[in-house]
Amino acid sequence: MNYPRPQLQRSNWFSLNGPWRFTFADGKNYRVPADVREWPLTIEVPYVPESKRSGIEDTTFHRECWYSRDFQYQIPEAGRVLLHFGAVDYHALVWVNDIHVARHSGGFTPFFIDITHALDPSGTQRITVQVEDDPEDLEKPRGKQDWALEPHSIWYHRTTGIWQTVWLETVPRTYVKRVRWTPHLERWEVGFEALLEGEIAEGMELYVKLTTADQLLVEDRYRVIGDQMHRRLALADPGIEDYRNDLLWSPEHPRLIHAQVKLTQGGEVLDEFLSYTALRSVKVHRDRFLLNGRLYPLRLVLDQGYWHDSLMTAPSDEALRRDVELVKAMGFNGVRKHQKLEDPRFLYWADTLGLVVWSEMPSAYRFTTRSIKRLMREWIQAIERDYSHPCIIVWVPFNESWGGPDLTASQPHRDAVHAFYHLSKTLDPSRPVIGNDGWESSATDIIGIHDYDHNPQTLRERYGPQVKPEELFDRRRPGGRILTLDGFPHRGQPIMLTEFGGVAYVRPVDELHHSAWGYVRHDDIDEFERVVLTLIEVARTTAMFSGFCYTQFADTFQEANGLLFADRTPKIPLEKIAEAVRGTRAQGALSWESV
Repeated sequence: MNYPRPQLQRSNWFSLNGPWRFTFADGKNYRVPADVREWPLTIEVPYVPESKRSGIEDTTFHRECWYSRDFQYQIPEAGRVLLHFGAVDYHALVWVNDIHVARHSGGFTPFFIDITHALDPSGTQRITVQVEDDPEDLEKPRGKQDWALEPHSIWYHRTTGIWQTVWLETVPRTYVKRVRWTPHLERWEVGFEALLEGEIAEGMELYVKLTTADQLLVEDRYRVIGDQMHRRLALADPGIEDYRNDLLWSPEHPRLIHAQVKLTQGGEVLDEFLSYTALRSVKVHRDRFLLNGRLYPLRLVLDQGYWHDSLMTAPSDEALRRDVELVKAMGFNGVRKHQKLEDPRFLYWADTLGLVVWSEMPSAYRFTTRSIKRLMREWIQAIERDYSHPCIIVWVPFNESWGGPDLTASQPHRDAVHAFYHLSKTLDPSRPVIGNDGWESSATDIIGIHDYDHNPQTLRERYGPQVKPEELFDRRRPGGRILTLDGFPHRGQPIMLTEFGGVAYVRPVDELHHSAWGYVRHDDIDEFERVVLTLIEVARTTAMFSGFCYTQFADTFQEANGLLFADRTPKIPLEKIAEAVRGTRAQGALSWESV
């Protein structure tokens, strides 16, 4: 089992994944663990009961379920025991040995609890979790989870309950609760922030050591004055660009900086952990995106982050790594994670193997005071969780006006998008933010356009060199929606085609053949290949675009418009996709005019 929180790794931890007792409790009015007298089911955590991997595979509507597990764990002589949940959808109540220890709302973000006081000295422990998740509630962030009983169109089966790792770790009485790394490429520095939990005593110090695979970069000690520490770790600037480039992180050269951090007092190590960061910068300059101060065309693929048998939970850590490797093998340099806050293990592999990530908040679908409060609370937690991952280059709080459907007419809907844009910039001024991706843009650093016209020639004519940006924003309505709101004209920001393609192909033997969905469908594999590769070529060679994102990485249930089948088998040879994405197709290859 790999450590579930890759940027703050301690040695003393214990996974609670595996078989748990389970029951649905709709209408039974259970209030405390003692009320649950029968546990008729066993579930494999962290897979949700709707999934095959869970061992239950029940996709009917359930508003409430309960989990319980017994295990052996001795109380440490000195220190604390923390119980972590990677993600639980949606409202969770937690008991340890029938003592209520926590409640949490939010289906995509982690939480943890100090459970030391609730542990049994005998070493026999019991955790019980109640989860409430109304399948028809459209006021909560839910992403692609269908509110109808059976998935339709672009919506998928629901996710109920625990869907990321549950684990314990032992920490000292005073420990580092959170770290943040901020690269400052212009100053050749790395910002380091640490939040401590527990009593701060005289003589405490933080030791920080930064290394690459073959070089010591920083080794310093800092006196602990309060429960928060902010330091700039200055690196020796190598000066010459070739030497500088060797230390910078990019998809083509994912150089990580490894960190060892210790909290000490009088020479005694109280707390220690491993982490990592990277030296890189992301920004927009006029109409282009820059990585490390250089023009960097973004070649992305939209990734739903689902698996057929396990839904939003990856079947294994190897599956997450394999997805990153497949994206790179197809020539893309990044993914737009769509309507999902991905497991930190995926971000670890993107950091390690080299892949940029657009992080997008899963949408709520009604605009109410409660939906905005829920969305904002979880978005703040998402930025806090993932801030230090070098792979993340853009934050996207809204997509296609979902959760704010009346942007053209409602000032409160516009104000919500503006509030989330400025909140994101406040919490993280180091990354671009797209207020609302796809259309009806106002507060944004990048204008994203979603256009699923499947005719390559039409796309070329719509966005080609003969079209001026002001004409595009005044007249074009892909999807029937205006691209920018009145009062918010194009100010020279980069323009990107952030959704296009959506071409479906299904094998005749596929079980979903009768219900497969796509924006357009081709049943001939040669025709499918010709159209897909030509659409990608048009997006890549259109000068107006500083980046593109093809829909999509893999088939996802009835949505059959992937470059790969749901089992990650390629529909088109990977090298052919890579040639189109990178622009290395041989002379005489298909041109857009021939389609």
